[in-house]
Order: sequence, then C-alpha cells, then structure tokens
Amino acid sequence: MRKHTASKVIAAILFVVVMATGMTGCNSNTSSNPPASDNQGSSNAQGNNTTASNSISEQKNTSTINVVWYPNESANTHAEVREEVANLIKQATGRDVKNVTTTDYTIAIEAIASGSADIAMAMGAVGYIEAKNKNPQINVMFTNADKNGKIDEAKYFSWICVPTDKADNYKDGDSFSIENIKGQKMSFVSNSSTSGFKVPTSSIIDHFKSDSLIQDDLLPDGNFFKEVLFGQSHQGSAVNLITGNVDVAAFCDIELAPYIELKSGTENTVGAVYAIKAGADAPFDTHAGKEFTVIACTPVFNGPNVANPKNLSEEEIEAITVLFTSAEVTDNTKIFYDAEDPNAFGLYKIGSSKGYIRVEDSWYDPYR
Repeated sequence: MRKHTASKVIAAILFVVVMATGMTGCNSNTSSNPPASDNQGSSNAQGNNTTASNSISEQKNTSTINVVWYPNESANTHAEVREEVANLIKQATGRDVKNVTTTDYTIAIEAIASGSADIAMAMGAVGYIEAKNKNPQINVMFTNADKNGKIDEAKYFSWICVPTDKADNYKDGDSFSIENIKGQKMSFVSNSSTSGFKVPTSSIIDHFKSDSLIQDDLLPDGNFFKEVLFGQSHQGSAVNLITGNVDVAAFCDIELAPYIELKSGTENTVGAVYAIKAGADAPFDTHAGKEFTVIACTPVFNGPNVANPKNLSEEEIEAITVLFTSAEVTDNTKIFYDAEDPNAFGLYKIGSSKGYIRVEDSWYDPYR
C-alpha cells in the first residue's frame, strides 16, 4: 500500500493525542495481522527490583513507563521479546511498563519526540535523528554491540533483493548489479527507515549518477520506478517481494533473520541466496521455501534505544542503561538468541551481537 506523507503525519498526530488522553488500546499481543498489530499493546511487567532501582525507589513519579516499538517488532512473534524488555525496565525502575505497538514508523517517531512514549526500542538512526530534531531533549541510551561486545563493528546490513528465479536478470557479467532495477516495481520499508529506505536510496542515487536523481525521484510519484510500495516494516517489504507484488525490495538482515535460512553464498554478501524456512511465523508461515537473492548489501550502524526525560529521571535512565548493558542481559536468551536453535527467538543473533553497549548521540552523525 502506498503511504503518503500527509496521511502519515495525520496518523501520527492522532496517535499522540490518543496516548496523551489515556485512550490507547491494550491488546497488541492478540493481533494476528502481520507484520504489526493494528492495536496498541500493554503489559504490566513484573520483576524484582535491582540495587539500582532501590536507589531511586523514593522517586515520587510512579506513573507507567510507555515503551514504543517500530512495526518490525510489533508483530505477535515479538510479544515475548516486548514482555521481557518491559520486565527488565520495571526491574531497573520499579515502575509499571506498558508496551505500545505501532503500524507506522512515523507514529513511533512522533511518540518518543512528544513524550507520549518514554522509551523507544530498536529505532533506526534516521528515525532517531528525525525525533531528535523535533525534540533535542531525547537521547540515545545504548545499542546492540558487535559479536565481540564492542562498538567497532556494531553494524547490520541493508539489502536490495530480487526473487532468485529472476536473479539472472540483474547480472552484469558474472556479478550482480542494481543497474536493471530502473523501471521495475520497487518496495521500500518506510521513508523513515534507515536500512529500508535511506541507505538503499542513497546507493541507488550514487549508482545512477548520470540520471542526476534526487530522493523524490524514487518515491511513488517519482519517475525512476514503475511503481513504489512501502511495506511499513522490513517483514512487510520482504512479503511484497516473495508474493510477487514487486520485482525488487529493500529490507535488512536483522529483521529477516528469524524467518530465513542461507541456501548458498556467504551471509550478508552480494549473491547470497536465502529461503523462508519451514515453520517460520507469520507473515511468512505460508511462504516456506520461497527464495530471494541479495543484489546489493550495505553495512549500517546498529540502531539506538532512546529515552525521553519528560517522564524519566536521570537516575532512572542511568539505571535502565546499567541493567541493559550488564552481563545479565547479554546472557538473556529472550533478547540475544542462538540462531542454531530452531526454537529460539529474540531481537539479535548471538553470532552478530554480544549484548548492549553504551553509545553517544554523535555516533550517528554520519546519517545526519
């Protein structure tokens, strides 16, 4: 479905008004509509207070902490992940926590910027920067580290993919190229997505220098693609590709990881072939075996987890950061999961990320 900027802004404004008046729905974990629920979810997280929470237990603010999630993590498949994050935040602060799911990036960005959400988990760099521009008071707390627990290689990958049975149409000699994507049907994630829009469009503009493209040329009303769709999540963009709605699609490795398996080639390299694995959850449960090939692959800085201080004290933000960057969370298999275990599910593969690490706002300057 095409999403126009005006309708997205209206949706975001309505969302913020609803949040502010306490009328938000509370049943995200019952939705079966992939990749995100149409309802906003809540859970009163349970957990034992840590020493950090004891130090702030005399804070007068006992209101619920609202945690907003992008559409990618708003599906039922991530319900246990969201619940575990809520449990951890309550453990750090002693306050009840409500998970708020979304169906559009703009809604989550407006929520953290306005303060109707106190924490935004697993944002992308571009979405964070958009929110920071709206409200300079918000700030990043931590990001997921690289496989060595460091910041050095704390990156994931933006892919441009095509169906494997059509992949030969995108070859230049023996190598794959994006040269032939011009005039095709294209799917992006959201125009606020870092790896699902900002990075791939930058790659396209750079490749087609002689066309003197600007970003608007790659939008639905532009003249580069035959048609442009927005999946509104990385899962949604991938579904657009494997169902034949589009010829080419952009999405990232980290959001597709729980649903796919490598069939040939090397992970996160051009030419790698992936297939939807048997038993994959919705929205891929009816697409087992469908294959796609990566024709462009670009590293992207891992996304920030963000706090708005409107409803959180400095002590609480520090307590949350201390807990999430601790060995306890690094070893939490509901957050960092073993991809070799077919029954495991979480936010990040252990082989790619080893825990969370503190990060500064300036780390995301390359995306400004």
